[in-house]
Amino acid sequence: MQPTHYPVLLAETLEHLAIRPDGIYYDATAGLGGHTGAIAARLTTGKVISADRDSESLELARANTREVGDRIEFVHSRFSGLQDVLKRLNVTALDGLVADLGISRYQLTSPERGFSLMSEGPVDMRMNRTDGGQTAGDIVNYASERELADLIFQLGDERRSRRIARALVRARPIRSTLHMAEVIERAVPRTGALHPATQTFMGLRIAVNEEREELEALLLQAPNLVKPGGRIVILTFMSSEDRVVKQAFQGLAREKKVTLINKHVITPSDDEVRNNPPSRSAKLRALVVGGSN
Repeated sequence: MQPTHYPVLLAETLEHLAIRPDGIYYDATAGLGGHTGAIAARLTTGKVISADRDSESLELARANTREVGDRIEFVHSRFSGLQDVLKRLNVTALDGLVADLGISRYQLTSPERGFSLMSEGPVDMRMNRTDGGQTAGDIVNYASERELADLIFQLGDERRSRRIARALVRARPIRSTLHMAEVIERAVPRTGALHPATQTFMGLRIAVNEEREELEALLLQAPNLVKPGGRIVILTFMSSEDRVVKQAFQGLAREKKVTLINKHVITPSDDEVRNNPPSRSAKLRALVVGGSN
């Protein structure tokens, strides 16, 4: 049985991609296949290239989209590999691209992945566990207190970063995800529904996976690889990520390379938030390459 998956802002994503049945589309974040499958279902002779750096998620996405699998090409790739993927597949330009920057429910609910603060697991957080690299545990246990505080503040949008970093350093070695969550909760007690360790976990995940650098690489490459009149849709879940996307889109618009589709960011409806609470922080921005069509 595959994990339940609710693709965020699905109707809005499909609307803003303006899918052509014969088009070639790129889903830069296959996840569990929600957006990929919905795009493929609207194609006839077209194709979706569905990429993810997490090979485990790719296999689940493949299984979840089996009914429309003949219209999907799955590839194991980071954002920064976009140009290389298209070259390898002999695709000269895309009709549209979408990237959902949220973490999948599968990743969050698999304790061994180390993303969840609600279950016991290693402090890992790597999206691709096959390529080595540092883990969140390496950062938490070996970074200086100042480096840790700056990371939590800058990438996790956590204003209490200095108190959290001090507590983590004093509690070393941090042994597990639950241990880390407990240390943080003692340092900055809960004041609302959100667990006080949530933003620290997000900041560490972003650092481990170099998500900011990867996003910037995608935003740099994508406008040159989507056809004039084609669409780019980006979904973010953190204000720091949304700022990066907003500034990049506005810069491209000032250079007359793109046209922004919406003046204001798009957020989920009340019904979607009720049915899928994790969608509450989602924001969608979209543009047309080379001007509106």
